Amino acid sequence: MPVLDLTASSVDLTRAICDIPSVSGDEATLADAIFAVISPLEHLDVYRDGDTIVARTHLGRAQRVAIAGHIDTVPINANLPTRDIEIDGEPYLWGRGTVDMKGGTAVQLKLAAELVDPRVDITWLWYDNEEVASDLNGLTRLARTRPDLFAADFAILGEPSNGQVEGGCNGTLRAVARTRGVRAHSARSWMGENAIHGAAPILARLAEYRPREIDVDGLVYREGLNAVRISGGVAGNVIPDLCEVEVNFRFAPSRSVADAEAHVRRVLDGFDVEIVDAAAGARPGLDAPLAQEFLAAVGAEARPKYGWTDVARFSALGVPAVNYGPGDPLLAHHDEERVPFAQIEGVERSLRAWLNGR
Repeated sequence: MPVLDLTASSVDLTRAICDIPSVSGDEATLADAIFAVISPLEHLDVYRDGDTIVARTHLGRAQRVAIAGHIDTVPINANLPTRDIEIDGEPYLWGRGTVDMKGGTAVQLKLAAELVDPRVDITWLWYDNEEVASDLNGLTRLARTRPDLFAADFAILGEPSNGQVEGGCNGTLRAVARTRGVRAHSARSWMGENAIHGAAPILARLAEYRPREIDVDGLVYREGLNAVRISGGVAGNVIPDLCEVEVNFRFAPSRSVADAEAHVRRVLDGFDVEIVDAAAGARPGLDAPLAQEFLAAVGAEARPKYGWTDVARFSALGVPAVNYGPGDPLLAHHDEERVPFAQIEGVERSLRAWLNGR
């Protein structure tokens, strides 16, 4: 089992945990390494549920902050092991997970070990399966088995935010639109009905769709409705009788899941549409006193989070939550994923100072 050194720099720790492959569903090795290094820390009570690990202080502070980070990544595409690169004279760490979101996770692990007397009680959460369907998410499972572990006055997700604070998040919905036809030999196509051709109007509607920009509590969220996958056909000489177009709707946190579903069905009216996955967004949560204090302390600019993150889980429980971590969100899941050393170090420095009250 790999051994993590929590006394190493946050950059070196990021490198170490990135180099332990942990694509969604295969996080056990990294989870084992985290559990092994966190469990002996006497100032933390540690709980493990599958590949999700929770560590809590119990200092009797008046307020509690939850700080969470997922340990899985999207699939590797020849971008591990990590390597150091330089861009315009600035050092970067390149490789899968450096942005989304092992830079943030490394900072959290390092601070969990070091902060034995913070000014607030802290619940640290490292969890699995964030990058896949929400029913597999480690926090979904934890909410069923130990909902008490979510109790907090404020939550921070270490998702990439360029070292700024991104409030709330868009919701996300996946739907499958189906067209059906009749199979026939392709040499006698007039005997069948081509389901793939029948999907052309779906693609046309999505191509013509113009997303809205919506102000929610002072932050402007951009929506998006896109085809993300298409499948159909059984053989090279058979007219297909089924075509499925998978559609992803990213919607502003002012919409409910029900409203998002109704919107997708209106856009795709006349087609067989099945909703296969949906998760509500989260309003910014920046009006909470601890959120305002955090913004001022880290000197960050508040921005909207366009992607979905687990701030939504905390928000649904009445816990205001923000995203704060190193890395450019535009490079999340990118084959050239990379994070500046300075952002990892800056987030560590600011978060440590705020949690220590100085």
